Amino acid sequence: MGHWKSLGLIFLLLFCTCSRNPAPQAETSAMELVVLHTNDHHGHPLKFFNHPGPNAAGLAARATLVAGVKKAHQNVLVLDAGDINTGRPESNLFKGEPDILGYNAIGYDALSLGNHEFDNGLEVLLEQAGRARFPFLSANVYRKQGPWPVKPYTIKAMKGFRVAVLGLTTSELGKVAKKSVLDEVVVEDEVVAAKRWVPLLRKRADVVIVLCHMGIFEEENLGSKRLAREVPGIDLIVDGHTHTKLEAPLSVNGVPIVQAWNWGLEVGEGILTLRRDGRKSFVWRALPVNLPVRGKEGLTYLGTPILEDQNLLKLLEPYGKKADEMLSSPVGEAPETLFSQRSRQEETPLGNIAADSLLWYGRRYGAQLAILNGGSLRADLPAGSVTTRNIYEVLPFDNSGYLVTLKGSQLLELFRYAATVSSGAGAFPQVSEGVELLFHRGEKRLVEAKLAGEPIDPEKSYRVITNGFLASGGDGYVQFLMGTDRFDTSVFQRQILIEYIRERGGKIEGKLQGRIRRVDMEHQAKAVGGE
Repeated sequence: MGHWKSLGLIFLLLFCTCSRNPAPQAETSAMELVVLHTNDHHGHPLKFFNHPGPNAAGLAARATLVAGVKKAHQNVLVLDAGDINTGRPESNLFKGEPDILGYNAIGYDALSLGNHEFDNGLEVLLEQAGRARFPFLSANVYRKQGPWPVKPYTIKAMKGFRVAVLGLTTSELGKVAKKSVLDEVVVEDEVVAAKRWVPLLRKRADVVIVLCHMGIFEEENLGSKRLAREVPGIDLIVDGHTHTKLEAPLSVNGVPIVQAWNWGLEVGEGILTLRRDGRKSFVWRALPVNLPVRGKEGLTYLGTPILEDQNLLKLLEPYGKKADEMLSSPVGEAPETLFSQRSRQEETPLGNIAADSLLWYGRRYGAQLAILNGGSLRADLPAGSVTTRNIYEVLPFDNSGYLVTLKGSQLLELFRYAATVSSGAGAFPQVSEGVELLFHRGEKRLVEAKLAGEPIDPEKSYRVITNGFLASGGDGYVQFLMGTDRFDTSVFQRQILIEYIRERGGKIEGKLQGRIRRVDMEHQAKAVGGE
Protein backbone atom coordinates (compact mmCIF):
# COMPACT_ATOMS: atom_id res chain seq x y z
CA MET A 1 0.00 0.00 0.00
CA GLY A 2 2.84 2.35 0.86
CA HIS A 3 4.15 2.90 -2.66
CA TRP A 4 0.71 4.18 -3.63
CA LYS A 5 0.77 6.96 -1.07
CA SER A 6 0.23 10.25 -2.81
CA LEU A 7 3.34 12.30 -3.57
CA GLY A 8 1.08 15.00 -4.88
CA LEU A 9 -2.55 15.33 -5.89
CA ILE A 10 -3.45 16.28 -9.45
CA PHE A 11 -7.02 15.91 -10.58
CA LEU A 12 -7.80 16.09 -14.29
CA LEU A 13 -11.49 16.80 -14.56
CA LEU A 14 -12.93 15.78 -17.91
CA PHE A 15 -16.49 15.91 -19.07
CA CYS A 16 -17.96 12.87 -20.72
CA THR A 17 -21.40 13.13 -22.30
CA CYS A 18 -24.34 11.29 -20.83
CA SER A 19 -24.25 8.22 -23.04
CA ARG A 20 -23.97 4.55 -22.52
CA ASN A 21 -20.75 4.35 -24.53
CA PRO A 22 -17.90 2.92 -22.47
CA ALA A 23 -15.90 5.50 -20.52
CA PRO A 24 -12.33 6.13 -21.68
CA GLN A 25 -9.94 3.41 -20.59
CA ALA A 26 -6.95 4.35 -18.47
CA GLU A 27 -3.34 3.35 -19.08
CA THR A 28 -2.64 -0.33 -18.64
CA SER A 29 0.16 0.52 -16.21
CA ALA A 30 -2.24 2.19 -13.83
CA MET A 31 -4.94 0.91 -11.52
CA GLU A 32 -8.56 2.02 -11.76
CA LEU A 33 -11.32 2.47 -9.26
CA VAL A 34 -14.79 2.79 -10.75
CA VAL A 35 -17.24 4.56 -8.44
CA LEU A 36 -20.93 4.13 -9.28
CA HIS A 37 -23.12 6.39 -7.20
CA THR A 38 -26.68 7.49 -6.62
CA ASN A 39 -28.37 9.86 -4.20
CA ASP A 40 -31.83 11.02 -3.18
CA HIS A 41 -33.47 7.81 -4.33
CA HIS A 42 -36.50 8.82 -2.26
CA GLY A 43 -38.51 5.64 -2.35
CA HIS A 44 -38.63 4.98 -6.11
CA PRO A 45 -38.08 1.21 -6.33
CA LEU A 46 -40.12 0.77 -9.53
CA LYS A 47 -39.86 2.55 -12.86
CA PHE A 48 -41.89 5.65 -13.75
CA PHE A 49 -44.99 5.20 -15.87
CA ASN A 50 -45.59 8.85 -16.81
CA HIS A 51 -43.31 11.80 -16.16
CA PRO A 52 -40.46 11.90 -16.97
CA GLY A 53 -41.53 9.10 -19.25
CA PRO A 54 -42.41 5.41 -19.47
CA ASN A 55 -39.74 3.02 -18.21
CA ALA A 56 -37.53 5.69 -16.61
CA ALA A 57 -35.40 4.65 -13.62
CA GLY A 58 -36.37 1.81 -11.27
CA LEU A 59 -34.08 -0.51 -9.30
CA ALA A 60 -34.46 -3.40 -11.75
CA ALA A 61 -32.94 -1.33 -14.58
CA ARG A 62 -30.31 0.08 -12.22
CA ALA A 63 -29.32 -3.49 -11.34
CA THR A 64 -28.69 -4.27 -15.01
CA LEU A 65 -26.59 -1.13 -15.45
CA VAL A 66 -24.46 -1.87 -12.38
CA ALA A 67 -23.97 -5.51 -13.37
CA GLY A 68 -22.73 -4.42 -16.79
CA VAL A 69 -20.15 -2.05 -15.30
CA LYS A 70 -18.97 -4.72 -12.84
CA LYS A 71 -18.51 -7.15 -15.71
CA ALA A 72 -16.35 -4.65 -17.59
CA HIS A 73 -14.20 -3.43 -14.68
CA GLN A 74 -12.28 -5.16 -11.92
CA ASN A 75 -12.53 -2.62 -9.08
CA VAL A 76 -16.05 -1.25 -8.72
CA LEU A 77 -17.53 0.54 -5.71
CA VAL A 78 -21.30 1.16 -5.52
CA LEU A 79 -22.32 4.00 -3.20
CA ASP A 80 -25.44 5.95 -2.25
CA ALA A 81 -25.30 9.43 -0.73
CA GLY A 82 -28.48 9.18 1.30
CA ASP A 83 -32.22 9.82 1.40
CA ILE A 84 -33.26 6.35 0.32
CA ASN A 85 -36.57 6.98 2.13
CA THR A 86 -39.75 8.99 1.56
CA GLY A 87 -41.22 8.99 -1.90
CA ARG A 88 -43.73 6.82 -3.68
CA PRO A 89 -46.39 4.77 -1.92
CA GLU A 90 -44.82 1.40 -2.72
CA SER A 91 -41.93 2.53 -0.55
CA ASN A 92 -43.69 4.67 2.07
CA LEU A 93 -46.36 2.14 2.91
CA PHE A 94 -43.73 -0.50 3.61
CA LYS A 95 -41.16 1.71 5.38
CA GLY A 96 -38.57 1.41 2.60
CA GLU A 97 -38.54 -2.39 2.60
CA PRO A 98 -38.50 -2.78 -1.23
CA ASP A 99 -35.73 -0.21 -1.56
CA ILE A 100 -33.42 -1.99 0.89
CA LEU A 101 -34.27 -5.27 -0.84
CA GLY A 102 -33.27 -3.76 -4.19
CA TYR A 103 -30.05 -2.22 -2.88
CA ASN A 104 -29.08 -5.59 -1.43
CA ALA A 105 -29.65 -7.27 -4.79
CA ILE A 106 -27.68 -4.61 -6.69
CA GLY A 107 -24.77 -5.01 -4.30
CA TYR A 108 -24.32 -1.57 -2.78
CA ASP A 109 -21.16 -1.14 -0.72
CA ALA A 110 -22.32 1.71 1.51
CA LEU A 111 -25.02 4.32 2.12
CA SER A 112 -24.52 7.58 3.98
CA LEU A 113 -27.39 8.66 6.19
CA GLY A 114 -29.51 11.42 4.74
CA ASN A 115 -31.95 13.49 6.75
CA HIS A 116 -34.88 11.41 5.45
CA GLU A 117 -33.47 8.23 6.93
CA PHE A 118 -34.88 9.64 10.19
CA ASP A 119 -38.42 10.37 8.91
CA ASN A 120 -39.95 7.26 10.47
CA GLY A 121 -38.05 7.45 13.75
CA LEU A 122 -35.03 5.54 15.01
CA GLU A 123 -36.88 2.25 15.31
CA VAL A 124 -37.45 2.04 11.55
CA LEU A 125 -33.91 3.26 10.83
CA LEU A 126 -32.52 0.49 13.03
CA GLU A 127 -34.73 -2.06 11.26
CA GLN A 128 -33.53 -0.88 7.85
CA ALA A 129 -29.87 -0.95 8.88
CA GLY A 130 -30.35 -4.49 10.19
CA ARG A 131 -31.99 -5.60 6.94
CA ALA A 132 -29.31 -4.05 4.72
CA ARG A 133 -26.34 -6.14 3.56
CA PHE A 134 -24.26 -2.96 3.32
CA PRO A 135 -23.21 -0.49 6.03
CA PHE A 136 -25.09 2.69 6.90
CA LEU A 137 -22.48 5.43 7.41
CA SER A 138 -22.37 8.70 9.33
CA ALA A 139 -19.38 10.06 11.22
CA ASN A 140 -21.23 13.10 12.58
CA VAL A 141 -24.54 11.62 13.80
CA TYR A 142 -24.59 9.15 16.66
CA ARG A 143 -27.01 7.92 19.28
CA LYS A 144 -26.76 9.16 22.85
CA GLN A 145 -27.43 5.67 24.20
CA GLY A 146 -28.66 2.31 22.97
CA PRO A 147 -27.76 0.26 19.88
CA TRP A 148 -26.38 2.16 16.91
CA PRO A 149 -25.45 0.08 13.87
CA VAL A 150 -24.36 3.15 11.89
CA LYS A 151 -20.59 3.25 11.29
CA PRO A 152 -18.45 6.36 10.69
CA TYR A 153 -16.62 4.73 7.77
CA THR A 154 -15.89 1.53 5.89
CA ILE A 155 -12.67 0.36 4.23
CA LYS A 156 -12.82 -1.78 1.09
CA ALA A 157 -9.91 -3.85 -0.14
CA MET A 158 -9.61 -3.62 -3.91
CA LYS A 159 -7.09 -5.43 -6.09
CA GLY A 160 -3.87 -3.55 -5.42
CA PHE A 161 -5.13 -0.82 -3.12
CA ARG A 162 -7.52 0.09 -0.29
CA VAL A 163 -10.37 2.57 -0.31
CA ALA A 164 -11.82 4.32 2.74
CA VAL A 165 -15.37 5.67 2.55
CA LEU A 166 -16.33 8.21 5.22
CA GLY A 167 -20.02 8.99 5.75
CA LEU A 168 -21.35 12.45 6.63
CA THR A 169 -24.91 13.67 7.18
CA THR A 170 -26.08 17.25 6.75
CA SER A 171 -26.01 19.10 10.06
CA GLU A 172 -29.37 20.55 8.95
CA LEU A 173 -30.73 17.36 10.51
CA GLY A 174 -30.66 19.31 13.76
CA LYS A 175 -33.34 21.59 12.28
CA VAL A 176 -35.40 19.26 10.11
CA ALA A 177 -35.74 16.05 12.13
CA LYS A 178 -38.60 15.36 14.51
CA LYS A 179 -38.07 16.33 18.13
CA SER A 180 -38.40 12.68 19.19
CA VAL A 181 -35.39 11.87 17.00
CA LEU A 182 -33.31 14.85 18.09
CA ASP A 183 -33.86 13.89 21.72
CA GLU A 184 -31.98 10.64 21.03
CA VAL A 185 -29.12 11.64 18.73
CA VAL A 186 -26.19 14.05 18.61
CA VAL A 187 -25.60 15.96 15.36
CA GLU A 188 -22.06 17.25 14.91
CA ASP A 189 -20.84 19.77 12.33
CA GLU A 190 -19.76 17.88 9.22
CA VAL A 191 -16.43 19.67 8.80
CA VAL A 192 -15.49 19.18 12.45
CA ALA A 193 -16.11 15.44 12.13
CA ALA A 194 -14.27 15.20 8.80
CA LYS A 195 -11.20 16.96 10.17
CA ARG A 196 -11.05 14.32 12.89
CA TRP A 197 -11.55 11.28 10.67
CA VAL A 198 -9.90 12.03 7.31
CA PRO A 199 -6.28 12.14 8.65
CA LEU A 200 -6.83 8.77 10.33
CA LEU A 201 -8.20 7.23 7.14
CA ARG A 202 -5.34 8.59 5.04
CA LYS A 203 -3.01 6.40 7.11
CA ARG A 204 -5.12 3.31 6.49
CA ALA A 205 -6.08 3.62 2.83
CA ASP A 206 -4.71 4.72 -0.54
CA VAL A 207 -7.94 6.49 -1.52
CA VAL A 208 -10.25 8.51 0.75
CA ILE A 209 -13.80 9.12 -0.47
CA VAL A 210 -16.30 11.19 1.47
CA LEU A 211 -19.84 9.91 0.91
CA CYS A 212 -21.97 12.75 2.18
CA HIS A 213 -25.48 14.11 2.25
CA MET A 214 -24.62 17.81 2.43
CA GLY A 215 -25.65 19.42 -0.85
CA ILE A 216 -24.24 21.64 -3.57
CA PHE A 217 -25.17 25.28 -3.05
CA GLU A 218 -24.33 28.56 -4.77
CA GLU A 219 -22.52 29.71 -1.65
CA GLU A 220 -18.94 28.53 -1.37
CA ASN A 221 -19.17 28.22 2.42
CA LEU A 222 -22.02 25.72 2.45
CA GLY A 223 -22.41 22.00 1.85
CA SER A 224 -19.80 19.88 0.11
CA LYS A 225 -18.02 22.95 -1.29
CA ARG A 226 -17.20 23.99 2.27
CA LEU A 227 -16.01 20.46 3.03
CA ALA A 228 -13.63 20.47 0.05
CA ARG A 229 -12.23 23.87 1.02
CA GLU A 230 -11.67 23.20 4.70
CA VAL A 231 -10.67 19.53 4.95
CA PRO A 232 -7.43 18.39 3.26
CA GLY A 233 -6.73 14.83 2.25
CA ILE A 234 -9.98 14.01 0.40
CA ASP A 235 -9.68 12.37 -3.02
CA LEU A 236 -13.35 12.46 -4.02
CA ILE A 237 -16.65 13.77 -2.62
CA VAL A 238 -19.82 11.88 -3.57
CA ASP A 239 -22.69 14.13 -2.53
CA GLY A 240 -26.48 14.24 -2.26
CA HIS A 241 -29.26 16.31 -0.63
CA THR A 242 -29.83 19.08 -3.20
CA HIS A 243 -30.89 16.83 -6.11
CA THR A 244 -28.29 18.53 -8.31
CA LYS A 245 -28.07 17.49 -11.95
CA LEU A 246 -24.46 17.89 -13.10
CA GLU A 247 -23.09 17.80 -16.62
CA ALA A 248 -19.52 17.60 -15.33
CA PRO A 249 -17.91 17.23 -11.93
CA LEU A 250 -17.22 20.30 -9.83
CA SER A 251 -13.67 20.99 -8.73
CA VAL A 252 -13.23 22.82 -5.42
CA ASN A 253 -9.76 23.19 -4.01
CA GLY A 254 -8.63 20.44 -6.39
CA VAL A 255 -11.22 17.99 -5.07
CA PRO A 256 -13.87 16.66 -7.48
CA ILE A 257 -17.46 16.79 -6.23
CA VAL A 258 -20.14 14.71 -7.93
CA GLN A 259 -23.86 14.24 -7.51
CA ALA A 260 -26.29 12.22 -9.64
CA TRP A 261 -29.57 14.17 -9.79
CA ASN A 262 -32.32 12.20 -8.00
CA TRP A 263 -34.86 9.34 -7.97
CA GLY A 264 -32.46 6.96 -9.69
CA LEU A 265 -32.93 8.76 -13.02
CA GLU A 266 -29.14 8.80 -13.38
CA VAL A 267 -26.24 6.79 -12.02
CA GLY A 268 -22.97 8.65 -11.67
CA GLU A 269 -19.87 6.87 -12.95
CA GLY A 270 -16.50 8.16 -11.83
CA ILE A 271 -13.17 6.54 -12.73
CA LEU A 272 -10.29 7.33 -10.41
CA THR A 273 -6.95 6.29 -11.89
CA LEU A 274 -3.98 5.61 -9.61
CA ARG A 275 -0.76 5.89 -11.61
CA ARG A 276 2.57 4.38 -10.68
CA ASP A 277 4.20 7.78 -10.21
CA GLY A 278 1.73 8.59 -7.42
CA ARG A 279 -0.55 10.82 -9.48
CA LYS A 280 -4.33 10.42 -9.47
CA SER A 281 -6.72 11.49 -12.20
CA PHE A 282 -10.51 11.47 -12.35
CA VAL A 283 -13.10 11.35 -15.10
CA TRP A 284 -16.86 11.29 -14.61
CA ARG A 285 -20.13 11.08 -16.43
CA ALA A 286 -23.81 10.70 -15.64
CA LEU A 287 -25.40 7.51 -16.97
CA PRO A 288 -29.11 7.98 -17.76
CA VAL A 289 -31.43 5.17 -16.70
CA ASN A 290 -33.95 4.97 -19.56
CA LEU A 291 -34.45 8.73 -19.68
CA PRO A 292 -36.79 9.57 -22.56
CA VAL A 293 -36.36 12.21 -25.24
CA ARG A 294 -39.40 13.29 -27.19
CA GLY A 295 -38.63 14.46 -30.69
CA LYS A 296 -40.11 14.58 -34.16
CA GLU A 297 -39.60 10.85 -34.48
CA GLY A 298 -41.42 10.14 -31.23
CA LEU A 299 -40.01 8.76 -28.00
CA THR A 300 -36.35 7.82 -27.88
CA TYR A 301 -33.87 7.41 -25.04
CA LEU A 302 -30.69 9.09 -23.92
CA GLY A 303 -28.14 6.39 -24.61
CA THR A 304 -29.08 2.75 -25.01
CA PRO A 305 -32.30 1.47 -23.36
CA ILE A 306 -31.55 -0.66 -20.30
CA LEU A 307 -33.43 -3.91 -19.76
CA GLU A 308 -34.79 -4.60 -16.29
CA ASP A 309 -33.36 -7.41 -14.20
CA GLN A 310 -36.29 -9.82 -14.19
CA ASN A 311 -35.37 -11.59 -10.96
CA LEU A 312 -35.28 -8.32 -9.04
CA LEU A 313 -38.42 -7.11 -10.77
CA LYS A 314 -40.32 -10.17 -9.52
CA LEU A 315 -39.31 -9.28 -5.96
CA LEU A 316 -40.36 -5.62 -6.28
CA GLU A 317 -43.58 -5.72 -8.29
CA PRO A 318 -45.78 -7.08 -5.46
CA TYR A 319 -45.11 -3.90 -3.47
CA GLY A 320 -46.40 -1.79 -6.35
CA LYS A 321 -49.50 -3.95 -6.78
CA LYS A 322 -50.35 -3.73 -3.09
CA ALA A 323 -49.89 0.06 -3.14
CA ASP A 324 -52.06 0.39 -6.26
CA GLU A 325 -54.85 -1.57 -4.61
CA MET A 326 -54.78 0.82 -1.68
CA LEU A 327 -54.42 4.08 -3.61
CA SER A 328 -56.24 3.69 -6.92
CA SER A 329 -59.25 5.97 -6.29
CA PRO A 330 -59.57 8.98 -8.69
CA VAL A 331 -59.21 12.54 -7.39
CA GLY A 332 -59.43 14.83 -10.41
CA GLU A 333 -58.01 15.91 -13.77
CA ALA A 334 -54.94 18.04 -14.48
CA PRO A 335 -54.76 19.71 -17.93
CA GLU A 336 -50.96 19.85 -17.71
CA THR A 337 -48.16 18.48 -15.58
CA LEU A 338 -47.42 20.52 -12.46
CA PHE A 339 -43.72 20.27 -11.65
CA SER A 340 -42.24 20.15 -8.18
CA GLN A 341 -38.52 20.74 -8.69
CA ARG A 342 -38.47 24.55 -8.79
CA SER A 343 -40.58 24.80 -5.65
CA ARG A 344 -37.24 25.05 -3.83
CA GLN A 345 -36.31 28.16 -5.82
CA GLU A 346 -39.38 30.17 -6.73
CA GLU A 347 -43.16 30.37 -6.75
CA THR A 348 -44.66 27.41 -8.64
CA PRO A 349 -48.19 26.47 -9.73
CA LEU A 350 -47.97 23.25 -7.70
CA GLY A 351 -46.79 25.17 -4.63
CA ASN A 352 -49.69 27.60 -5.07
CA ILE A 353 -52.27 24.82 -5.20
CA ALA A 354 -50.80 23.10 -2.14
CA ALA A 355 -50.72 26.35 -0.15
CA ASP A 356 -54.23 27.32 -1.27
CA SER A 357 -55.57 23.95 -0.17
CA LEU A 358 -54.13 24.52 3.31
CA LEU A 359 -55.73 27.96 3.49
CA TRP A 360 -59.05 26.58 2.24
CA TYR A 361 -59.07 24.01 5.01
CA GLY A 362 -57.71 26.38 7.64
CA ARG A 363 -60.34 29.07 7.10
CA ARG A 364 -62.79 27.02 9.17
CA TYR A 365 -60.41 27.72 12.05
CA GLY A 366 -59.84 31.37 11.20
CA ALA A 367 -56.73 31.04 9.03
CA GLN A 368 -55.79 34.12 7.00
CA LEU A 369 -52.78 32.76 5.13
CA ALA A 370 -50.83 29.58 4.56
CA ILE A 371 -47.15 28.85 4.16
CA LEU A 372 -45.36 25.59 3.45
CA ASN A 373 -41.81 24.57 2.57
CA GLY A 374 -41.06 23.86 -1.07
CA GLY A 375 -39.14 20.76 0.01
CA SER A 376 -42.39 19.14 1.16
CA LEU A 377 -43.43 18.76 -2.50
CA ARG A 378 -41.58 15.63 -3.59
CA ALA A 379 -42.98 14.69 -7.01
CA ASP A 380 -44.64 16.16 -10.08
CA LEU A 381 -48.42 15.99 -10.49
CA PRO A 382 -48.94 14.43 -13.93
CA ALA A 383 -51.29 15.67 -16.61
CA GLY A 384 -54.50 13.70 -17.03
CA SER A 385 -56.29 11.60 -14.45
CA VAL A 386 -54.94 12.15 -10.93
CA THR A 387 -55.34 9.43 -8.30
CA THR A 388 -54.83 9.23 -4.57
CA ARG A 389 -51.50 7.63 -5.36
CA ASN A 390 -50.32 10.74 -7.24
CA ILE A 391 -51.17 12.95 -4.27
CA TYR A 392 -49.27 10.61 -1.96
CA GLU A 393 -46.24 10.96 -4.21
CA VAL A 394 -46.45 14.76 -4.17
CA LEU A 395 -46.90 14.92 -0.38
CA PRO A 396 -45.31 11.75 1.06
CA PHE A 397 -44.75 13.07 4.60
CA ASP A 398 -47.19 12.45 7.42
CA ASN A 399 -47.57 16.17 8.07
CA SER A 400 -50.86 17.48 9.38
CA GLY A 401 -52.32 20.95 8.91
CA TYR A 402 -51.28 23.07 11.89
CA LEU A 403 -52.60 26.50 12.95
CA VAL A 404 -50.58 29.12 14.81
CA THR A 405 -51.34 32.75 15.67
CA LEU A 406 -48.41 35.10 15.08
CA LYS A 407 -47.97 38.78 15.82
CA GLY A 408 -47.32 40.80 12.69
CA SER A 409 -43.79 41.44 13.91
CA GLN A 410 -43.22 37.68 14.24
CA LEU A 411 -44.71 37.03 10.80
CA LEU A 412 -42.40 39.65 9.29
CA GLU A 413 -39.45 38.02 11.03
CA LEU A 414 -40.55 34.69 9.54
CA PHE A 415 -40.64 36.20 6.05
CA ARG A 416 -37.24 37.83 6.65
CA TYR A 417 -35.87 34.39 7.41
CA ALA A 418 -37.51 32.98 4.26
CA ALA A 419 -35.71 35.65 2.22
CA THR A 420 -32.34 34.29 3.43
CA VAL A 421 -33.02 30.70 2.32
CA SER A 422 -30.59 29.58 -0.35
CA SER A 423 -31.98 28.74 -3.76
CA GLY A 424 -32.45 24.98 -3.95
CA ALA A 425 -32.98 24.49 -0.22
CA GLY A 426 -36.12 22.72 0.94
CA ALA A 427 -36.94 25.62 3.28
CA PHE A 428 -37.81 27.92 0.36
CA PRO A 429 -41.44 29.01 0.94
CA GLN A 430 -44.63 28.52 -1.01
CA VAL A 431 -47.49 30.79 0.09
CA SER A 432 -51.25 31.05 -0.34
CA GLU A 433 -53.29 33.45 -2.46
CA GLY A 434 -53.25 37.02 -1.19
CA VAL A 435 -49.68 36.88 0.11
CA GLU A 436 -47.17 39.09 -1.73
CA LEU A 437 -43.48 38.79 -0.89
CA LEU A 438 -40.64 40.72 -2.47
CA PHE A 439 -37.12 39.45 -1.82
CA HIS A 440 -33.81 41.09 -2.68
CA ARG A 441 -31.94 38.20 -4.25
CA GLY A 442 -28.39 39.50 -3.87
CA GLU A 443 -28.72 40.78 -0.32
CA LYS A 444 -31.07 38.01 0.80
CA ARG A 445 -33.44 40.35 2.58
CA LEU A 446 -37.17 41.01 2.68
CA VAL A 447 -38.12 44.15 0.79
CA GLU A 448 -41.89 43.98 1.13
CA ALA A 449 -44.60 41.74 2.61
CA LYS A 450 -48.33 42.19 2.03
CA LEU A 451 -51.54 40.31 2.75
CA ALA A 452 -54.67 41.10 0.72
CA GLY A 453 -52.93 44.15 -0.70
CA GLU A 454 -52.03 45.62 2.68
CA PRO A 455 -48.60 45.67 4.36
CA ILE A 456 -48.20 43.26 7.26
CA ASP A 457 -48.93 45.28 10.41
CA PRO A 458 -46.38 44.49 13.16
CA GLU A 459 -49.03 45.19 15.85
CA LYS A 460 -51.79 42.99 14.48
CA SER A 461 -52.25 39.24 14.99
CA TYR A 462 -52.44 36.82 12.06
CA ARG A 463 -53.80 33.28 12.01
CA VAL A 464 -51.48 31.09 9.92
CA ILE A 465 -51.87 27.50 8.79
CA THR A 466 -48.77 25.51 7.93
CA ASN A 467 -47.71 21.88 8.19
CA GLY A 468 -46.74 20.20 11.44
CA PHE A 469 -43.10 20.11 10.42
CA LEU A 470 -42.77 23.89 10.07
CA ALA A 471 -44.99 24.46 13.11
CA SER A 472 -42.39 22.63 15.20
CA GLY A 473 -39.65 24.95 13.96
CA GLY A 474 -38.56 22.69 11.12
CA ASP A 475 -36.39 24.00 8.28
CA GLY A 476 -35.34 26.88 10.53
CA TYR A 477 -38.81 28.45 10.85
CA VAL A 478 -38.39 28.96 14.59
CA GLN A 479 -40.78 31.92 14.53
CA PHE A 480 -43.66 29.45 14.58
CA LEU A 481 -42.52 28.33 18.03
CA MET A 482 -43.21 31.85 19.32
CA GLY A 483 -46.84 31.74 18.25
CA THR A 484 -49.95 31.22 20.37
CA ASP A 485 -53.26 29.37 20.07
CA ARG A 486 -51.51 26.41 18.50
CA PHE A 487 -53.85 23.81 17.05
CA ASP A 488 -53.04 20.57 15.26
CA THR A 489 -55.90 19.61 12.93
CA SER A 490 -54.57 16.01 12.89
CA VAL A 491 -55.52 15.88 9.18
CA PHE A 492 -52.60 15.09 6.89
CA GLN A 493 -51.69 17.69 4.29
CA ARG A 494 -52.18 15.24 1.42
CA GLN A 495 -55.75 14.47 2.59
CA ILE A 496 -56.46 18.19 2.73
CA LEU A 497 -55.26 18.53 -0.86
CA ILE A 498 -57.44 15.61 -1.97
CA GLU A 499 -60.53 17.17 -0.33
CA TYR A 500 -59.68 20.57 -1.83
CA ILE A 501 -59.49 19.17 -5.35
CA ARG A 502 -62.73 17.25 -4.97
CA GLU A 503 -64.45 20.34 -3.56
CA ARG A 504 -63.47 22.14 -6.77
CA GLY A 505 -65.08 19.46 -8.91
CA GLY A 506 -61.82 17.68 -9.62
CA LYS A 507 -60.29 20.67 -11.42
CA ILE A 508 -56.54 20.91 -10.88
CA GLU A 509 -55.31 24.14 -12.41
CA GLY A 510 -52.35 26.06 -11.17
CA LYS A 511 -50.86 29.34 -12.32
CA LEU A 512 -48.24 31.85 -11.27
CA GLN A 513 -49.61 34.96 -9.57
CA GLY A 514 -46.53 36.91 -8.48
CA ARG A 515 -46.84 35.77 -4.87
CA ILE A 516 -43.06 35.62 -4.50
CA ARG A 517 -40.99 38.04 -6.55
CA ARG A 518 -37.30 38.91 -6.51
CA VAL A 519 -35.25 41.95 -7.35
CA ASP A 520 -31.50 42.18 -7.64
CA MET A 521 -30.54 45.83 -7.78
CA GLU A 522 -30.71 48.35 -4.97
CA HIS A 523 -32.60 50.93 -7.04
CA GLN A 524 -35.16 48.27 -7.95
CA ALA A 525 -35.72 47.49 -4.31
CA LYS A 526 -36.26 51.13 -3.45
CA ALA A 527 -38.67 51.58 -6.34
CA VAL A 528 -41.12 49.13 -4.77
CA GLY A 529 -40.53 50.28 -1.23
CA GLY A 530 -37.78 49.03 1.03
CA GLU A 531 -37.67 48.43 4.73
